[in-house]
Amino acid sequence: MVLSVSEQTFTQEVLESPVPVLVNFEAPWCGLCRIIHPLLLQFKSQCGEQIKLVGVNADENFQLSNTYRLKSLPTLLLVENGIIRHRLEGFRGRDDLRLALEEIKLTYTKRSKTYNHPQTADLECRTA
Repeated sequence: MVLSVSEQTFTQEVLESPVPVLVNFEAPWCGLCRIIHPLLLQFKSQCGEQIKLVGVNADENFQLSNTYRLKSLPTLLLVENGIIRHRLEGFRGRDDLRLALEEIKLTYTKRSKTYNHPQTADLECRTA
């Protein structure tokens, strides 16, 4: 299930999230949005708790749509610590999206494994 986020909950659920968040800007009338929904659910199940998936109805949250300068739907933003790390828009189909999601998944699953195993992390302070 995808958490539905609005302008009122966006800051708490996305910008202040302790884990990276994939934000799916969509609309009920958007055919491509419905087509990619199963891919996003699969992505979420593969990433588990390492990446949060939320949906934003672009029609009902016009201020967010303007703030993030949406040009087309769906638009996907990967937000980490309040900063946009990836922006996916204008993809040509499922395969384009699948490849982009795979790249994101690999980046973040590798990173979190490093954080979860303190014995592999080098915690010494060094100067340049």
